[in-house]
Amino acid sequence: MAGRSIIFHVVLPLCLVLQATMATDPPFSCGSPSSYPFCDRKLPIGQRAADLASRLTVEEKVSLLGDVSPGVPRLGVPAYKWWSEALHGVANAPADRAGVRFDDGPVRAATSFPQVLVTAASFNPHLWYRIGQVIGREARGIYNSGQAEGLTFWAPNINVFRDPRWGRGQETPGEDPTMTGKYAAVFVRGVQGYGASGAVNSSGLEASACCKHFTAYDLENWNGVTRFAFNAKVSEQDLADTYNPPFRSCVEDGGASGIMCSYNRVNGVPTCADHNLLSKTARGDWRFNGYITSDCDAVAIIHDVQGYAKEPEDAVADVLKAGMDVNCGDYVQKHGVSAFHQGKITEQDIDRALQNLFAIRMRLGLFDGNPKYNRYGNIGADQVCKKEHQDLALEAAQDGIVLLKNDAGTLPLPKQKISSLAVIGHNANDAQRLQGNYFGPPCISVSPLQALQGYVRETKFVAGCNAAVCNVSDIAGAAKAASEAEYVVLFMGLDQDQEREDLDRIELGLPGMQESLVNAVADAAKKPVVLVLLCGGPVDVTFAKGNPKIGAIIWAGYPGQAGGIAIAQVLFGEHNPGGRLPVTWYPKEYATAVAMTDMRMRADASTGYPGRTYRFYKGKTVYNFGYGLSYSKYSHSFVSKPPASMMASKLDGLKLKAMESSASGATISSYDVEEMGEEACERLKFPATVRVQNHGAMDGKHPVLLFLRWPETKGNGGSSGRPARQLIGFRSVKLRAAEAKHVEFEVSPCKHFSRAAVDGKKVIDKGSHFVVVGDDHDEFELSFMA
Repeated sequence: MAGRSIIFHVVLPLCLVLQATMATDPPFSCGSPSSYPFCDRKLPIGQRAADLASRLTVEEKVSLLGDVSPGVPRLGVPAYKWWSEALHGVANAPADRAGVRFDDGPVRAATSFPQVLVTAASFNPHLWYRIGQVIGREARGIYNSGQAEGLTFWAPNINVFRDPRWGRGQETPGEDPTMTGKYAAVFVRGVQGYGASGAVNSSGLEASACCKHFTAYDLENWNGVTRFAFNAKVSEQDLADTYNPPFRSCVEDGGASGIMCSYNRVNGVPTCADHNLLSKTARGDWRFNGYITSDCDAVAIIHDVQGYAKEPEDAVADVLKAGMDVNCGDYVQKHGVSAFHQGKITEQDIDRALQNLFAIRMRLGLFDGNPKYNRYGNIGADQVCKKEHQDLALEAAQDGIVLLKNDAGTLPLPKQKISSLAVIGHNANDAQRLQGNYFGPPCISVSPLQALQGYVRETKFVAGCNAAVCNVSDIAGAAKAASEAEYVVLFMGLDQDQEREDLDRIELGLPGMQESLVNAVADAAKKPVVLVLLCGGPVDVTFAKGNPKIGAIIWAGYPGQAGGIAIAQVLFGEHNPGGRLPVTWYPKEYATAVAMTDMRMRADASTGYPGRTYRFYKGKTVYNFGYGLSYSKYSHSFVSKPPASMMASKLDGLKLKAMESSASGATISSYDVEEMGEEACERLKFPATVRVQNHGAMDGKHPVLLFLRWPETKGNGGSSGRPARQLIGFRSVKLRAAEAKHVEFEVSPCKHFSRAAVDGKKVIDKGSHFVVVGDDHDEFELSFMA
């Protein structure tokens, strides 16, 4: 405890000193009295945006369709930069294009939360929402301090973590579409200044969030296949129940004001040029109200790499007519005017996009005079790196840490009785490695080694490897240090040289000589050692899981600015770990057996294809989705169980159909959810109450997970194409030692019991459905049969 206090007192003043310089006014329009209708706050935003667009020449209009958007001085419109990053805190973007800058002004840092996969492991939507709130508030504070030329942030990344090798999986909430969709909705609501639930205010934005990358994007550069050229071949079934649901939730439940279309093609069509995807689905079916940006240079590759467009002007026409609004890059700015003069686009196409862009800037209050005197004007530099925000970063790191192994009570370590500690591993002494990717300058910076030194005076550090790649090692030196210490903690895993944007992994094991180093240290140590894994994507640590000389394993991911402190607190029992894995951990063989380019979710027994994610995978695992231990034991049970026949009377008048449910052509009698209608779906909803109890001696937070399973899919996906199981609800519950609580879930059969048929339609199958809590702790059956 003393160590943590010392660390905070040393590093926090640095942040405060960096915020001591004077702020300047932010850029804005309509500062002085103006007769322009676009400055009239009483008019509808759509009318104001149309008025502004009508005052521009075609050349001016086209010039505004890139992420670096010039000003229009004659109308008092300043330049605007659309590209800002805020994946897990307000972050850096390329200096010449960044909407936010940290190098000039009172704000030189922002709260850096754990990488998204870590906070996802908390299974705590309220935590995710609060993180979004802090990011939105700090973004506005930076803008009001005159250090930003934009308030549009290209986060969250809500692509499903389909393949464990994906370099950007660390940026996502994991492999489950329901969980990812929930994360998207609450994070976006927090950033944009909305309430955690209920109706959204479509006219006002604290900051703008953008859900990316729409859609089926989860490959960077694997075996010579790049994201720029990749054609993702995806079935309607997989689009409907895996790839698209998070984006739908982001729009319908979160009220997102931005969407980013991706680099890849889906079934031959570039996503940024897909009218069905952008206009029919997002704007039509989901009623999206916002702007759509391309990923950076995604318009250029439609012609230059993919060859989908014959001429540059064709690429411009393809994306504008599909429904894209702004190009991250200058391709539309370069070729838009010639596309207009060639008749490939109309001024209406340009105006449609431009009005969507102006509307966002107006919703942000940037055409209402100086923002410092408007709705969010009281948010300044003093709101960035606040103690409350840094406390939340620590809480997020604590709650996301997952205890994977703890034999014979290896953890927690005794705080008062350790004479010496050996800390081994390059990542232990590098605080920046804790940030993952897409990070900015953090408010504080504490490495795991620094945090552990605050607990044990006699702490010796040996890197053991030159870096995570571990192609140069000092195994002998590490083993010697281990043999001399009372306790040993190893920090192994990955870094951004193994997994990142534009780089996928080839193998699933620990890189280089890390495994040999771990085994040698474990053999030399006096007691079973502790292995801490710092990585985004999963690694196969079967060797450590079965080694009795490795007493405990912790996954800490990339835990952000407070990650070093959080790890130390978990190791020494100041925090009871409660995180659960948001992804499946596969054995090494998976990487050689399954092509990363195969987008199929469901297993195929005829070819030996094992499927993907806990919902469809049929094969051995290292650790399962939702796995995680604690220093406490917990139990779950349903407080009451409805009769299996409860649904019978509620299904009166609803018709069954014979639906083709799998590629094999099998048919199952099912109810079509769309045909059932909203009234019937409301009628079918019911509550499920779970009693959860902490049987341990420590207080703790515990995620309660609720699943659906079908009778034929206990352990396999059956012939129907149904998932093996499906997450339908989750809640993080704080319990004192020995305390019990009731947790209520609302179960919506139309949402939770439905699955996608081959044609993508949502159906509820006739017959039994089982609601399961936890690791099959308890369940009840409901029959869908009138």
